[in-house]
Amino acid sequence: MATAFGKILLITGNAEFLAERTRIRAVRAVREEQPDVELTEAVGGAVVAGELAALTSPSLFSAATALVLTELENLPEAPATELIAYAADPQPDVAVILIHSGGNKGKGVLDKLRKASAVHEVKVQAPKYERDYAAWVRTEARDLGRSIDEQAAGLLVTSVGQDLRALAGALDQLAVTTEAGAPITGAVVRQYFGGRAEVRGYEIADAAIAGQLADALERARWAEAARVAPVLITSAFASGLRQLATLASAPGGLRDQDLAAQVGAPPFKIRVLRQQLRSWDSDGLRRALDAVADADVEVKGGGSEPGYAIERMILRVAAARQRA
Repeated sequence: MATAFGKILLITGNAEFLAERTRIRAVRAVREEQPDVELTEAVGGAVVAGELAALTSPSLFSAATALVLTELENLPEAPATELIAYAADPQPDVAVILIHSGGNKGKGVLDKLRKASAVHEVKVQAPKYERDYAAWVRTEARDLGRSIDEQAAGLLVTSVGQDLRALAGALDQLAVTTEAGAPITGAVVRQYFGGRAEVRGYEIADAAIAGQLADALERARWAEAARVAPVLITSAFASGLRQLATLASAPGGLRDQDLAAQVGAPPFKIRVLRQQLRSWDSDGLRRALDAVADADVEVKGGGSEPGYAIERMILRVAAARQRA
């Protein structure tokens, strides 16, 4: 195992859960290498000039020292200059873990740190599209020594939502409770996460967009009873309708794989979207998206009855759909 001492681990990106997990694993590795390490944690914005030198100095009371510095983007100019100088010549018995939460703030410091040979960067970006979440689930499953096919991964995202911590927990549960080495199938996902109390926004959106009004309203009421956040439902509607609009404007002749990349959906969902699109035109999609935007404002504080706002949105979306 490569030593963590004399090195700097730079964790960058906007995925808070992944950054935290990477930090925990890095600290664990440091402690395994040097059980008596003296570990110090500091916040970038609170570090003052001259303090960094002390934080990255060998310990008087231990054989090794480790520093975890969070919110690197808020590090003031003087300590940032000290950090860059340290990165060029790190102490051999000191391990440093830096965490930058993404964005352009502090980019100059990042660029200079990246040039140092002692710096190893781990990027932790959150997935952007639904298909990216499904791909992340499949990678996470492989890391657990399990396999999950694309459709089952998409179903897990639909059932659990797009919170990475919740998805990781769901996969851990499936890995522990199912037969070792067996693939995680759609049937297994439904068994553990497909109950009515687990209904999620994407199921409601799919039902409404497909014209299944009674089913969508019933699912919405179950979601309200299960305390599903209304904003997750409006977000699912917006995502589903935007995918339809993107598919409608896509050039003809593209393969499902290419369409998936353009639309931002898993390839298996392209067939579903094509079927849904038969009952929609551009004017209907515009009116439906307006309905979702109005509901989103209401559930985020503009109205006092989120449940009513969701049901009214469903009715307006259904009304915007062509009868086919």
